[in-house]
Amino acid sequence: MNSKELKETFISLYGEGKNEIHIFFSPGRVNLIGEHTDYNGGYVFPCALSFGTYLVLRRNDRRMVRFATTNFDHRGEVKLDEPFEKEGKSWFNYPVGVLNELRNKSKEIEGVDLLYSGDIPNGAGLSSSASIEMVTAFAMNEIFAFGKDRMELVKISQSAENNFVGVNCGIMDQFASAMGASDHALFLNCDTLDYERVPLKLDGMKIVIANTNKRRGLADSKYNERRAQCESAVESIRKEKKIKHLSDLNLDEFNALSHLISDETEKRRARHVITENTRTLAAIEALNKGDIISFGQLMNQSHDSLRDDYEVTGKELDTLVEEARKVEGTIGSRMTGAGFGGCTVSIVEEDQVETFIREVGLRYKERTGLSADFYVAEIGDGSKRIN
Repeated sequence: MNSKELKETFISLYGEGKNEIHIFFSPGRVNLIGEHTDYNGGYVFPCALSFGTYLVLRRNDRRMVRFATTNFDHRGEVKLDEPFEKEGKSWFNYPVGVLNELRNKSKEIEGVDLLYSGDIPNGAGLSSSASIEMVTAFAMNEIFAFGKDRMELVKISQSAENNFVGVNCGIMDQFASAMGASDHALFLNCDTLDYERVPLKLDGMKIVIANTNKRRGLADSKYNERRAQCESAVESIRKEKKIKHLSDLNLDEFNALSHLISDETEKRRARHVITENTRTLAAIEALNKGDIISFGQLMNQSHDSLRDDYEVTGKELDTLVEEARKVEGTIGSRMTGAGFGGCTVSIVEEDQVETFIREVGLRYKERTGLSADFYVAEIGDGSKRIN
C-alpha cells in the first residue's frame, strides 16, 4: 500500500480534518545469528528488513487516541484523562504500552488518530510487535518534540512490551527496528548496548526467509520459561563466581563452572547461550574476512544448538532447515526468532533461489502438511518519517 492509498484509507476511517497527516515507518527484523542471547546479556546480529509497519497519524483536537489498522477489523481508543489499561490480547496493547511508558516519563501526548498498516507476516517471528512499538515511539517523539534519541526510544519500546504487554523480551527486536541501515547488519552487545553496523556483502547470494505458517501458541510461555531457566543457572554459577548474566562467561569458564548447575536441563540452556555467543563472535570475524562459507556453517551450528540444547525449534522449523541444507547452493540455514514456529533464515546462492523455494516448499508440505511462505529479503533502514 503506497502513501496515497494509506492517506485515503485514513480519511475514510476518520474523515477529513484541518490538521496535517503524517506517515512514519519502522521495519521488522531478521536475526542472522545470536539467538536467545539478548536477554542473557550476549551478542546478536540482526538486520532490519524492507517490510514493516507504517503509521498514519493526525492530531484530532480531542482528549483521546484512536487506533485502527488495515490488518484487522478490531479498533480501539484510550482517553487521555484516564489511566491506560491493557485490553486482553488486543494488537493495540503494543502502542498503548508505548504511550504509557511515555506518560511514566512525564511525556504527555495530545489527542491523535492512528492508522497502522503492516506488511510483516503475522506470527512469523519477524518482530511485527517491535515494529509497531518503534513506529509509535518514533512518531510520538517527532510529532510532540520530546527530544528523545533513538536509543531512548528503543528502551521505551522494550519497557512497553515487558511492563505493559507482559512479554519478557530482550532489547534486540526494538533495537534492530530503530537502528537498522540498508545493506548493513547490526552487531550488538545486549549488556552494554555497544553496537557496530557491519556491511553485509552477499555478492551473488540472497537472504531467504521461510515461514513455517505454524501457529506459535507456545512461544510466549516457553520464552518466559527459558528465561527463568537461564536466570536459575546464573544463580547456581554465583556460588563460586560473581556474574550478572550467563554471557559474562566465556566457554572455558563455563566448562570449568558448569558442575555448579545441578539441573541438566538448565545446564543445556546455559551451554547454548555461551556457545552461541562464541559462534556470533566467530561469525562477525568470518564476515570481516569475506568468508561467507564459514558464516553459513556457524548458522548451521546455531540451529543445531537451538534444537538440541535450547529446545525451541520443533518439527516444522527443523524440517525447513533439514530440507534447505539438502539444496545445492544453500550456504547456511537456521531458525530465527523465539522459535516454536515462525521462520527460518537461509543464505542461498542467487541462481539457486528459485530451486530452493520450489524444492524446500514441496518437501516441507510433504512432511508436515503445511505450506511454507518464502520471502527474498532486502535489508532496509530503521525507523523513519515517510513524508
